[in-house]
Amino acid sequence: MRTLSICLAACLTAAAALAQSGDVAPNENLVAEGIPKIPASIAEAVRPYAESRTASFSSWDPERREMLITTRFGDTPQIHLLRLPGGARRQLTFFPDRVGGASYPPRPRGFFIFSKDVGGGEFYQTYRYDLATGAVTLLTDGKSRNGGSLWSWQGDRIAYTSTRRNGQDSDLYVQDPGKPDSDRRFAEVAGGGWSPLDWSPDGRKILVIEGISVNESYLWLFDPATGEKTAVTPRGAAGAEKVAWGDGLFAPDGKSIYATTDKGSEFQRLVSIDLASGKTTDLTARIPWDVERFDLSRDGKRLAYVTNEDGASVLRVLDTASRRETKVPLPALGTIGNTKWHENGRDLAFTFSGARSPADVYSWDASTGKVERWTESETGGLNAASFREAELVRWKSFDGKTISGFLYRPSDRFTGKRPVIVNIHGGPEGQSRPGFMGRTNYYLNELGVAVIFPNVRGSVGFGKSFSKLDNGVLREDSVKDIGALLDWIGTRPDLDAGRVMITGGSYGGYMTLASAVAFNDRIRCSLDVVGISNFVTFLEKTESYRRDLRRVEYGDERDPKMREFLLKISPLGGASKITRPIFIVQGANDPRVPRPESEQMAATVRKNGSPVWYLLGKDEGHGFSKKRNQDFQFYATVSFIQENLLK
Repeated sequence: MRTLSICLAACLTAAAALAQSGDVAPNENLVAEGIPKIPASIAEAVRPYAESRTASFSSWDPERREMLITTRFGDTPQIHLLRLPGGARRQLTFFPDRVGGASYPPRPRGFFIFSKDVGGGEFYQTYRYDLATGAVTLLTDGKSRNGGSLWSWQGDRIAYTSTRRNGQDSDLYVQDPGKPDSDRRFAEVAGGGWSPLDWSPDGRKILVIEGISVNESYLWLFDPATGEKTAVTPRGAAGAEKVAWGDGLFAPDGKSIYATTDKGSEFQRLVSIDLASGKTTDLTARIPWDVERFDLSRDGKRLAYVTNEDGASVLRVLDTASRRETKVPLPALGTIGNTKWHENGRDLAFTFSGARSPADVYSWDASTGKVERWTESETGGLNAASFREAELVRWKSFDGKTISGFLYRPSDRFTGKRPVIVNIHGGPEGQSRPGFMGRTNYYLNELGVAVIFPNVRGSVGFGKSFSKLDNGVLREDSVKDIGALLDWIGTRPDLDAGRVMITGGSYGGYMTLASAVAFNDRIRCSLDVVGISNFVTFLEKTESYRRDLRRVEYGDERDPKMREFLLKISPLGGASKITRPIFIVQGANDPRVPRPESEQMAATVRKNGSPVWYLLGKDEGHGFSKKRNQDFQFYATVSFIQENLLK
């Protein structure tokens, strides 16, 4: 209650300051160029839509029916302790930067571990939090990128990856978090796509995935004592079809593993693999959708898995002995994340988000079938029942392929043809899915703007063949899918094809810039967030630990022919065609799409005499994570929409 009072007081103080100043100024960590003064009235109008909160499950207590969650009460998400469903949230960490997931050991040891970076730079470090004292101890080197911290079944060690050897390769390490000096590298690997998945029950092997691309990955068993590795899923012969493996977990007897794979299928299926014979048994062949996550109870009796069915999540629990299934009832149509069994093998935690519900934490009791809601995140005082549900829409593209997306209609009080925002997801191995819209609800409810989230070719969730349709020299075909969407908008009596804004972040930012070039005469404006403007400079300057992974998707800029092609399709080369207003947002510490990608695009478009709004977050990375920065970005975006889309 005290924390909530402090937050309310801060909001009232900020509101008073806005009312006195007459306009909204960017804070000291933001650089705004070309952005007109933003009236305080905008900040006041949008305030309820900026005050929604989300919560995400992190870890069960190893003994008690308690959990750690992440949620935000100040500027960034932090770790909180929750002792019962609907109970008070006790904040444990207090950092200026957001804190990633936390995890207890599977046996009580008086602490948990968590991950955090600085300024959005994604050089994650692992820390230990001591429950008795609140003391925080750094466990990694403080410099490199560290990830994948995974507890052994005994809770005496973690396995994780680190780039500390050369800044590029994700080598494998083990450590007892209770003894930081026990840290030891047990295997050197090549590439940045390695990650531990599970320890064998006896602690003698570690299941590790080697990721090459969204369409190619392999499973290995490593001996943490010697570093020796054995292939679980060997590479095929030259020219053989690539196979993607996903998550993997050991069965309690250590003789088999559960995993997801698209081997012999368009979709990721759940299978079991006998380690002695290599025999694979399909567990979900009848479901023509991706199994996107799963978890096995500690006793091995129950296997919970989530399928992605036309973008919506479905949660099922399989009895591993009888093979009988139970479908877990969900609050509404939406998406599920962070699914995890308690050590008791009965309680299953998951995070759920729907159009009318922010992400919140739930649990399902396997004995009673009861679903309990642990958190109820606020929506800024707004009635969530009034938020719009997603409508699945489809259109034909240039080559006859069917492309789909989700349409959110504005409030019924707006009549006539409505302006449209087309919001393109990142990845490119991403997918737009129905969930809580947060600030986007303001566009629907108060501005009368329709919003469409397309899943252009290259998106995941529709089979591996579809996800490959934009690879290499096919890259611009996904841009043509947006052109077909603009055609489709023109056929709709409720949508205004003359008032369209394109927006997106990361790869969606590239799609935004490419669309601004290709469809300059068909759109009103565009908003690019940390987008790629030149594939060659992007590949040369993105952090080295991810460079080869991106080359598999986009092409290798070191090959002269591919370099020529990448330059040809890069939006920077066609920026002289952009005459419509553009808003560009960038984080100064972005390791994925470095700052020069945005700055060179802004400088080039300015030469056309076109209006360019540019917002830089000096303490941000790949997108804004701090609320005060997010808020100013939101105010500026609303102002940009009012000025360039609605007028």
